[in-house]
Amino acid sequence: MKLEGEKLDKEIESIFDLENEVYDYLFLENNVFLVVKWEVFHFLHKMTQKNINKMRENMDFIKQINSQQYDFLRTNKRLGNRIILMGLGGSYAYGTNNENSDIDFRGVTLNLPSDLLGLTEFEQYEDANTDTVIYSFNKMIKLLLECNPNIIELLGLDDSQYLIKTELGQKLLDNRHLFLSKRAAKSFGGYAGAQLRRLQNAIARDSMPQQEREQHIYNSVKNALEDFARKNDMFDKGTIHIYIDKSDNPELETELFVDAQYTHLPLRDYENMLGAMNNVVRGYDKIGKRNKKKDDNHLNKHAMHLIRLFMMAIDILEKGEIKTHRIDDLELLRSIRRGDFQKEDKTFSDEFYAILSDYENRLNIATKNTALPDNPDMAKVEAFVEYVNRKAVEMEDFY
Repeated sequence: MKLEGEKLDKEIESIFDLENEVYDYLFLENNVFLVVKWEVFHFLHKMTQKNINKMRENMDFIKQINSQQYDFLRTNKRLGNRIILMGLGGSYAYGTNNENSDIDFRGVTLNLPSDLLGLTEFEQYEDANTDTVIYSFNKMIKLLLECNPNIIELLGLDDSQYLIKTELGQKLLDNRHLFLSKRAAKSFGGYAGAQLRRLQNAIARDSMPQQEREQHIYNSVKNALEDFARKNDMFDKGTIHIYIDKSDNPELETELFVDAQYTHLPLRDYENMLGAMNNVVRGYDKIGKRNKKKDDNHLNKHAMHLIRLFMMAIDILEKGEIKTHRIDDLELLRSIRRGDFQKEDKTFSDEFYAILSDYENRLNIATKNTALPDNPDMAKVEAFVEYVNRKAVEMEDFY
């Protein structure tokens, strides 16, 4: 498995060489041009120092994945030198990380020949201890075709944010345009909508009067119950009616009640159904016992990601570009994450909602005017997938 460390070492050395050459040039030439050249030098120094800092940070990540904690990257037969691309994920990928941010890695690995020609199946490898997820190439392609926001961002990192990049990994990056289509509007819009609902739900749980809050709990419990019944085929085994009524509890004005009638329902299924509803209610009842600072951080993080999703979607639709590292937008995104738009009652300011409205309008316009096709060109995608999978089959086992 070839890492990018050696390349970075050489680049840092070349930058130092460049600075030394500029120094020599400044002091060897006559003083007439000295002032102009000092300005040029300061500009070069500033830029090269920025690059050096980026490279040093990148080398820290490389050092990390070479540690014992990440041995699975080298010892698992599905990973090792079958990994064609791996880079930063999460806040470090976006550039919005702070001192509390976890370090996530995301990557792509080639399917084994037995996956492609035999009966084995593999979708992804997850290591919860290190927040690392490595997707199989075939699963990655399926998700890319839908413009899945969590997946497509791996193809939009800065070059310095990739820790592993093989020849096939570079080909995947070179062909990222194959996966861009109008589907991005729906996928990113859907994720943004879910993010907005999380934000609204969290605010609602904190700020709503008790009666309104109980209605909010009712809606969540009803959704959880319908989802449970659908997954467990319980619609024909009886009925359950959930409703809000006046409470006998002096601490509550109203509360949820249940009328249930089931016949020959396994006790464990009934217990699991009650557990699904109880988990929702218990989550709301924990509101007064939470770590407020931590919850504020989560609220602001939800708000930041909401805006970031709109930014990425607009770039894809308007420019046909995947831009994960939001270098030009960091001031706004970090400001949101810091809580600059959150009011004392934990709701968000009118200025935040004006920004949100602006991005919603821009996404609608970009969706209508985009030059992207309705759907990916499947003939080209299939040709690329076949090319890579042939390489995967031909590849020698690294053991």
